[in-house]
Amino acid sequence: MAIEIAIETPLQDDMRALIVELNDAMNAQEPDTPEEFKFRMTAEEMAGPETTVWIARLDGKAVGCGALLRHGGGYGEVKRMYVRPGMQGRGIAGLILSAIEQKAAAEGMSRLALETGVPYLAARRVYERAGFAQCGPFADYPDNPYSVFYEKALTRQQAAETAL
Repeated sequence: MAIEIAIETPLQDDMRALIVELNDAMNAQEPDTPEEFKFRMTAEEMAGPETTVWIARLDGKAVGCGALLRHGGGYGEVKRMYVRPGMQGRGIAGLILSAIEQKAAAEGMSRLALETGVPYLAARRVYERAGFAQCGPFADYPDNPYSVFYEKALTRQQAAETAL
């Protein structure tokens, strides 16, 4: 399996399709979560200079994605992590997350944070295996019973080691 992960524009059909699938998966897995607690970004929102998007491809076909949203204060946020169901369990999410961490550390960010839904146990395992620890709400996220928040400290050394 030769997975290629690269920075790409979110304004392409492949990424738009992944976003639709991710939103549908959120709706299916979180049917009781009110819309205001499903923190989504559109392709247009992801196209701004404060966001970098990665797409994972297998034989040229998009199979997953993730994004880095830059916040002030030296930290970034992991957004829109998704791997198509038929490709889950192959380490693709970990590869995307590693690329996000590498970029954030190389840019001098000292911390990455993220929000995920309570029912996403597989995603939470990916984050925890990558060294993320649960924390409280950050940025403008409200404290709520539908979200789990994570954070991880970063160093420039991590960026160098991840690149090897």
